[in-house]
Amino acid sequence: KQIVVQKLREAERGVIYDEFTNRDSDLVRGKVIRIEDENLIVEVGKTEAILVPSEQTINDHYKIGDWVRAYIIEVHKGGKGPQVYLSRTHPNFVRRLVELEVPEVQEGIIEIKGVAREAGARAKVAVNSKDPNVEAVGSCVGQRGTRIQPVLDELGEEKLDIIEWSPKVGVYVANALSPSKIISVALNDDDKSCRVVVPDNQLSLAIGKEGQNARLAARLTGWKIDIKSFKQAKNDPLPDDMHEVDISEAMAVFKPRQKKGKK
Repeated sequence: KQIVVQKLREAERGVIYDEFTNRDSDLVRGKVIRIEDENLIVEVGKTEAILVPSEQTINDHYKIGDWVRAYIIEVHKGGKGPQVYLSRTHPNFVRRLVELEVPEVQEGIIEIKGVAREAGARAKVAVNSKDPNVEAVGSCVGQRGTRIQPVLDELGEEKLDIIEWSPKVGVYVANALSPSKIISVALNDDDKSCRVVVPDNQLSLAIGKEGQNARLAARLTGWKIDIKSFKQAKNDPLPDDMHEVDISEAMAVFKPRQKKGKK
């Protein structure tokens, strides 16, 4: 009898392991049943998953009985059954949340091209539409923000920028620095560096708090970004190894107001 029971348990553990191995890199929702040394033990289906402190954001404050949504980062085969490790800080946590709320992403009409994130503070998601009749950013945000709101609710105080991806590096960099407006972008293709010029009153917005906006834009695009105000750029000639590119397609191009002539 003991051998049969043991074999049944092993078989059940194997089934659960296979199930979660197949769900690796997926979102799950479970209930917090214990807290051990600040680790949240989350009941997910027939198994217990672990959400360690380093995989929780500064906005997360869960207690026993709370429901939590998280991303599966690892599944190990342990002696007492599968060990499932969760994360709420992984960039793909945001990716999966957007996929969950936007049908066009699930259908493959809109593609998520990249995610850059500093968990608990800010995230940027680059999207691209394969259908010219479908607007990528608008579809992800939804009418009056209805689609993006559940994602924001899940992220708490973390800010989220949905930006338009572009095959043109200059346009992509300009979009990635949202919400700042951009005057010009110059590229050095050899070392993947660029100089971005912004209006004088937009410099701090482009750089972001403690450099966060610029840092995330660089991580998202894969380019080193040097940001200068219009005034700084006037006194600092463009290096010979850089060339200015057309960014007229960018979503946040600065358009100076035309002065009205006297009648």
